[in-house]
Amino acid sequence: MKHSKKTPRQKAARAASYLFMALCVVVALFPIIWVVLSSFKTNKEILSNGLSLPSSFGFAGYAQALKIAPILKFFGNSLIIAVISTALNVFILAMAGYVFAKKRFRFKNTLYAILSLAMVIPTTALLSPVYTVITKLGLYDTKAALILVYTALSMPISLMILRSAFAAIPTELEEAAYIDGAGFFRTFWQVMMPCAKGGLASAAVLAFLEGWNEFTFALLLTSSADTRTLPLSLSYFTSQFSFNYTAMFAAITIAVLPSIVVFAIFQEQVCSSLTAGSVKG
Repeated sequence: MKHSKKTPRQKAARAASYLFMALCVVVALFPIIWVVLSSFKTNKEILSNGLSLPSSFGFAGYAQALKIAPILKFFGNSLIIAVISTALNVFILAMAGYVFAKKRFRFKNTLYAILSLAMVIPTTALLSPVYTVITKLGLYDTKAALILVYTALSMPISLMILRSAFAAIPTELEEAAYIDGAGFFRTFWQVMMPCAKGGLASAAVLAFLEGWNEFTFALLLTSSADTRTLPLSLSYFTSQFSFNYTAMFAAITIAVLPSIVVFAIFQEQVCSSLTAGSVKG
């Protein structure tokens, strides 16, 4: 078969699409690259020409950052809180997503709609009630408080992703497990969970990023270095009359790298979950 030649209009449209994609990549990567390069500059270089390359590549800014703020302590707190809240979020909402996708009960759609509406509630509207509940429970300035809050914050999006993931699994697999004598929990754990690994990975990545980058509740519910998280370390690099930009950009680089690494590792699972249910077989 002869390949038809593309018309000038088609070539122009294709070139425009590539140009648009390249522009999106530049817009997405430029802030990250700029922050990383700025972490190797001096304050003078940053203030004189923010777009120039650093005169030399050294780790003085990172050494200053570690000396000014308890970054390693905050890093450990963030890691503990984000990992535990992600595990709780995914495990609890996986069971909820499975029930909403595969079981029938009264008011199922109504209950799902109410839980999904939590996604549109602004964070500022939650500050006062969450603070009141946490203080009455005696959990103020504890890691447990942030773990509970972060587990709940990711609930709507995790429920939506996991419900779709379980809905895409053929019902015959579940029925075969019940015929073989498996109970609800065994069917859920040994049959349904492995089949929904793409959705589980997507929900876990989004929940981890939410817990890792969250600032408002970490500031509201903590007051000591033993419980504060990495985003709060940036306040150490400002004073009344000056900013230590080099150390601050180094701290920002340390803070964002784990998010980039986690997404890069699980990128394939995240992308596969987005197409779950589009092809059956």
